[in-house]
Amino acid sequence: MLPSKHSISHGLNRIGTTSLTQLCVCNLRNIHWNANIITVRSEKTQRRVVATRRRQANLHWNTQQRTFASEVGASTFLSSSRKSHFDKILIANRGEIACRVIRTANKLGIRCVAVYSEADHDALHVKMADEAYCIGPAPSSESYLNMNKIIEVCHLSGAQAVHPGYGFLSENAQFAKRLSEEGIVFIGPPASAIISMGSKSESKNIMSSAGVPCVPGYHGHNQDPEFLFEKAKEIGFPVLIKAVHGGGGKGMRTILEATAEAFYEALTSAKRESLKSFGDDTVLVEKYIQRPRHVEVQVFADSMGGAISLWERDCSVQRRNQKIIEEAPAPGLSVELRESLSAKAVAAARAVNYVGAGTVEFIFDTDTQDFYFMEMNTRLQVEHPVTEMVTGLDLVEWQLEVAAGNPLSLDQSSVPLVGHAFEARIYAENPRNNFLPDSGQLLYLSTPTPSLSLPQPYKPSSASQSSSNAKPLGPDYESVSPSVRLEQGFEQGSQIGVFYDPMIAKLIVHGQDRTEALRMLRKALDEYHVVGVSTNVEFLRTLAGNQAFIEAELETGFIQKHFDELFAPIREPAPEILAQAALFVALRDHFKQQTSFVQSPWTTLVSRRFGGDVYERVIHIKDDASTNEIEPTAIHIKSLAGGLFDVEVRTSTGPPAQFLRVSAKLVSPTSLSITLSGKLSTVTIVSQPPPPSIPASLAHNTMERLHVFSGERKRTLVIPTPKWLLMQGGDVLSAAAGTGALKAPMPSLVVDVRVKVGDKVEKGQSVIVLESMKTETVLRAGISGTVKVVECKNGEMVQEGKELINIEADEE
Repeated sequence: MLPSKHSISHGLNRIGTTSLTQLCVCNLRNIHWNANIITVRSEKTQRRVVATRRRQANLHWNTQQRTFASEVGASTFLSSSRKSHFDKILIANRGEIACRVIRTANKLGIRCVAVYSEADHDALHVKMADEAYCIGPAPSSESYLNMNKIIEVCHLSGAQAVHPGYGFLSENAQFAKRLSEEGIVFIGPPASAIISMGSKSESKNIMSSAGVPCVPGYHGHNQDPEFLFEKAKEIGFPVLIKAVHGGGGKGMRTILEATAEAFYEALTSAKRESLKSFGDDTVLVEKYIQRPRHVEVQVFADSMGGAISLWERDCSVQRRNQKIIEEAPAPGLSVELRESLSAKAVAAARAVNYVGAGTVEFIFDTDTQDFYFMEMNTRLQVEHPVTEMVTGLDLVEWQLEVAAGNPLSLDQSSVPLVGHAFEARIYAENPRNNFLPDSGQLLYLSTPTPSLSLPQPYKPSSASQSSSNAKPLGPDYESVSPSVRLEQGFEQGSQIGVFYDPMIAKLIVHGQDRTEALRMLRKALDEYHVVGVSTNVEFLRTLAGNQAFIEAELETGFIQKHFDELFAPIREPAPEILAQAALFVALRDHFKQQTSFVQSPWTTLVSRRFGGDVYERVIHIKDDASTNEIEPTAIHIKSLAGGLFDVEVRTSTGPPAQFLRVSAKLVSPTSLSITLSGKLSTVTIVSQPPPPSIPASLAHNTMERLHVFSGERKRTLVIPTPKWLLMQGGDVLSAAAGTGALKAPMPSLVVDVRVKVGDKVEKGQSVIVLESMKTETVLRAGISGTVKVVECKNGEMVQEGKELINIEADEE
């Protein structure tokens, strides 16, 4: 039997960490290694020696393992040769991916070390981990991108390996190299593969040399803006500027206009965003294909030369150059095309001696039916769960197996492909405001009940087991039950901050086919309720019900192409919704009156009692999407005996709607049981009080909001501020209405103030750049005029609604 790499590194780790303090203090402790005595005289020297011995042990172990593998075959797996897992790993990430890794590690009995920034002190991944260490302030450059801190925690905790998750340091070759030098295993590819395939420019050169077609573009090192603009003109507009070391849509800009001004502005923004997100501002320029599909292949390779494809995913539907919904397998691909793509992806992995999980991304031109290599992501992808669902394989477990030195346990012909899966990314953002990110506290969170927490392996059907001829895409498998899975890094009460990506969770469904999976996705989205921040849940629900999406007419410009359908005008709330909301308020306030000695004017000013059992009230409600010019709707409620109510909804646009003898009661602080027009239902209604620090005004964010989850739609209503309170507070926030005031659309960091008081500006001119959740937003002048007020400076954090710049219009 081969020696265990794990036992060697664990022994070294015990020497290198548990005795660290004693070694530094006494300065005389000896380490014994293969009869050699090494005197360690400082912490730095001690760590270097231990790291060297670890590397020597790893090299010796790997040599024996490769020799053994060559004798039995790279894809053969013998239980007697299996290397044991690590005892403890550190997860150099946060949010849902950190929680995802912890779940698999717990399954395998591996202890987990979490790291967190000061802003993530109460984060879910910190609570789930066995140990947790603070590594710095909220900005990622001072915490999650701080290699020295993370390595220090590895030594302090005794972690033998680091799982980087995705984003942050997951594709940083220097980090992988540093870990290796410290004798710590990087659960990912070698640094050389990250350099080769993590660089979008170098990876394209490698693929071109291998005969794989690439999108026309400039992938060189010259970053002179004028040179890049000339290259863009040679390529032909529209063009795409893309961060060489980027991912997730960061550092990416599309330029449609063939003007120097448009190109330089996009270039500057892309470079700045790339530098902040990845520590490198190098970009490439390539032709922008206008009707592409985004299809990617999941590959896996071990350290003995084994490499396979786990089939493909379609990630075409995107916003802000970032995926929001993914599916596996990609619809509409023939068996031959699927095999061809898989073969090309595996060849790419072999070309750079790849190890671990990777994704080879292709652009499919829907006009020409041609595929082009786009890039390779040298990490686990956000959308990996859809691959797990159709293959039944735990990809994090595979990562840990490969990192421990074990070969792949399946060959290509044995990889399952069962059913169809979708993943919907749930973000804190406002789709109707150009998907701008939002931040705040998750005041209320209710999700569909997951049926799975981790993928479950599939069993071949009896017919497949008895057949000696394997099908091209693997054996047949028994049918599986539909399932729902939820990957989330936040819980109710959590704070969604401005420093990180605004993704709240990933909702994954799996069905027998695409139709069933899509039906399950719609139902699961109906059951996902969030209050406290704007989200894209309703948009995803609309998308999942769009006929073109149902028919798999996919392309990366899907949202723009079907914009009018996806963003149809918001209709006035139905009288039934208004009646439900009004009864909720009346019952809630009546309960407060009965249980409190304090009488509130909110609950008594518009109420009257007759005979002790009769209760009458008029409640005014407005749709949150309406403007101030629209009068609120008056809902008259009269209580009857036996818990029944007569309700009349009086709108300004039509005849009143009457609902007689309505049965209604509160079954919880957020649940209303109601029988309306003969239909019994339980409606979720969540109250969101206004922030106490904001003065009363006509602005909706200073009013109480009611979030009504009824059926497949969420409606947000507001209770208008009483006139007496409005007179006391003054309409502070609407004072700038009708002027050239520019306000922060969300909590943000001021990146670049481009004007000063007295400057002349033209309508549409960019005047300020904000950053929120690693995404830049440019505010432009709404009118031509003179800058009169500048109320912010570079580097300042500003709250939503704060006036930043005021422009006085030119006289006509």
